[in-house]
Amino acid sequence: MNNHRKSTDFIVVTGLSGSGKTVVSRFLEDMGYYCVDNLPAKLIPELVDLWLRKKVEIDRMALVIDIREPRFLTEFPDIVRQLKVKPFLIFLEATDEALVKRFSESRRPHPLARNKSVLSGVRLERRKLAPIKDMADEVIDTTGLTISRLKEQVFERILRKKQHRLQVYVISFGYKHGLPLDSDLVFDTRFLPNPYYLDSLRQLDGRNKKVRDFVLNSNETRAFLDRLYDFVDYLLPGFLKEGKSSLTISVGCTGGRHRSVVIAEALKNHLKTRKVAVKIIHRDIYK
Repeated sequence: MNNHRKSTDFIVVTGLSGSGKTVVSRFLEDMGYYCVDNLPAKLIPELVDLWLRKKVEIDRMALVIDIREPRFLTEFPDIVRQLKVKPFLIFLEATDEALVKRFSESRRPHPLARNKSVLSGVRLERRKLAPIKDMADEVIDTTGLTISRLKEQVFERILRKKQHRLQVYVISFGYKHGLPLDSDLVFDTRFLPNPYYLDSLRQLDGRNKKVRDFVLNSNETRAFLDRLYDFVDYLLPGFLKEGKSSLTISVGCTGGRHRSVVIAEALKNHLKTRKVAVKIIHRDIYK
């Protein structure tokens, strides 16, 4: 039943309170996992069965389950052993000092120390979760890790069989129709030669060779593209290192039909030569 499922298609994230489970869950969600937080342990078999029989449209699944679930300690070990597919279990931990500091900064009580010190709750939880930690496929100590470094740890140690690639979306748009709301980077091309003012080109769009040649053959465009390529090439490794899974680059002109389309296509072609995963959207080309 599960022959087509990979070992990391079903992940369970658990560990000490304050150790970074929410961060890892959000990161996995960015990677295409369907994430469920604090699912009661007794419902796991039913969800897994639906997933294996493809009764739900989920390719990869990640569950976050921990001490907040009342029967986690008593039910979870037996449930995992009885599942039709073994989850890849990630256990997150940190030093007592790091966890106490995090709870202090968040001003939230520890779930096991409502009327006691945070440190006593941390130590009690560590003892209670020791058997769960022994079951883990990977244990990650988040003490001193930045968010970006924690993401790197997930890639290197859990998703190591999957190459992390940044998906870049290049969007051409017209300023008179508004900025794309999901833009990470925006470049304005309204200073470049405008084909709109030539009767022979006005009704064409930036995918047409005549329009493309008109825009690309100007000194302004060549100088702009040289700098644009260098700037984007400089930025991409930084976004990748930060753990960003997608980047939206928007290129605008007045109407979104001519200059922005030409430059967006040129940028797409440049990124492909750099082996970057890129998709292009001409938002306003038919407006």
